[in-house]
Amino acid sequence: MGREVNIDSIRALEKQIEEGEGDIIKLKRTRNSLNISIRVPPEILGYIFIWSLGREEDHSLSTDSHFHGLRKGSYNFLLVCHHWFEVASNIPELWSLWGNTLQVWEERSRRPGVAPVDLVLVGKNDPKVPICESLSHALRDRAMQDTIRQIHLSAAGVYILSEIYSSSTPDDEDVRHVSIESIDLRNRESPSVDVSEFFARRSFPQLRSLFLHGLLQMPSWDQLARQTTLLTTLSLDVLESSPALPPTTSQLLSILAANPNLRQLLVGSAVIPEDDSDGSESRVPLGRLKTLCLTGELHRVFRLLDRLTLPGTLDLMAITALDSTVEDVSQIPGPYIREYIRRHHRLQGGLGIGAHSLHGHLYIYVEVVGELDTWATFWREPLPSVEFKVILDEITPPDVLNNLCLDLIAFAPRERAVGLNTTLPTNRMEDLLTTMPNIAILHLSGVTVSKGFLQPNPEGPRANTKLLPSLRSLHLEDITLSDDDWGHITTYLGHQTSDDQTVSFMVSTSSYMPLEVIDEIKGLVRSAFGYSRRPSTDSEGSWSPVFSEAEGEDEEF
Repeated sequence: MGREVNIDSIRALEKQIEEGEGDIIKLKRTRNSLNISIRVPPEILGYIFIWSLGREEDHSLSTDSHFHGLRKGSYNFLLVCHHWFEVASNIPELWSLWGNTLQVWEERSRRPGVAPVDLVLVGKNDPKVPICESLSHALRDRAMQDTIRQIHLSAAGVYILSEIYSSSTPDDEDVRHVSIESIDLRNRESPSVDVSEFFARRSFPQLRSLFLHGLLQMPSWDQLARQTTLLTTLSLDVLESSPALPPTTSQLLSILAANPNLRQLLVGSAVIPEDDSDGSESRVPLGRLKTLCLTGELHRVFRLLDRLTLPGTLDLMAITALDSTVEDVSQIPGPYIREYIRRHHRLQGGLGIGAHSLHGHLYIYVEVVGELDTWATFWREPLPSVEFKVILDEITPPDVLNNLCLDLIAFAPRERAVGLNTTLPTNRMEDLLTTMPNIAILHLSGVTVSKGFLQPNPEGPRANTKLLPSLRSLHLEDITLSDDDWGHITTYLGHQTSDDQTVSFMVSTSSYMPLEVIDEIKGLVRSAFGYSRRPSTDSEGSWSPVFSEAEGEDEEF
């Protein structure tokens, strides 16, 4: 019989092993903390975690993706090490978002907590399934305790939205002062959602951002002026079919006057009011505004503009005019373009002018041009600009649209125009280009290239001169050749660079570009980029590089 097993010794060894494993885990945690967190205070690390959640944002006022949502895997940083997990566990802001769907709401609303909650609903939710009783109680408790920070609701169905608003509205009749910082309510389904009680029983002294879009039944617009004073973003686009009456001019101006710190303002077509003023021409100053987007009937939009005092630091003013007549277009926006450029000191120096006329739409914009030493006409960062888009009440003939483009360009100071982006036909542009001698960047789209391309009439007074003496960059987008002759382009490039002037050239075309043409173009210009449309199974095809001097490679298609 072998040696007796010493049970006590085995147990003692197992205990030492467990203690040793515990020490190893502690040592690993200490090592991890030293490796990745020892130099970062927990407070700073917490802010990093908050930003790392990857909440999707789109700051464009004209889109529907303003809602904050969580990307998949947003909380993966919790798995990095024990120290990170401990830090994250003590940051209430990390746990304020209940999720993007109603199902996640129901799960997370059961967890106790005092951190302000962000109510975000942007995922797919069954519009026929009501919210459960426990979630309804949780919403009501949050409303009573004033622990709701943001409310961004959309894509959930009319029934669910109505239930959420009802559950989040206090039962008593007194007006509550609440600490909600951002509200974004959108409904595009019929019937409308009644949010009148939700607003009527609240005052929002801390509200910074307010979006009201779609079919919403609102209380009196006068209440918004009384309830808000610190808005920095306001977007109103209540549809005409909504039971809510649009605000009058006085009501809208009262809302704006009550919120002098506005930085972004969007007012949709149904909210641009008829003028009900008493003849008073008092203006509402918006000295901190950065972005202004107005959509509506042409006369109303500009009547509202006349009642606002805009700052010289405005970055973007976008006007979309609906159902306008041809006669109105040049008479109303044209003078305003000139006055806007004259008043605003940030629109100084070189200007880029755009003039597009397609399918009954007229689009004009003027903006400060960034770096000129580039072949592109699209600049890398937002720049001060003014934009006008007009949708005419019927399909207007192309020649009328082109005439309107030319008329509106005339209101911009042509001597300051250094960039031009246009769909105007080249056979109409000789007189225009000769009045814009400082054009350095020219972008033509949808243009047909024919004999005499961008050259003066040989029988006219400008024969043997350059229409574009300052040209440094030419971009031809989606061009066609009238007789399949690339010689028209090479002739022009040779004419333009004949006195050693350097020009960058970019072209996109559906036509075949022979190798000898590629070589000739590259010999004439400083840099060249070319794209051609490949045949494809879809209607659009695909664009592929034809040549690129920067890469030193030639390809034929």
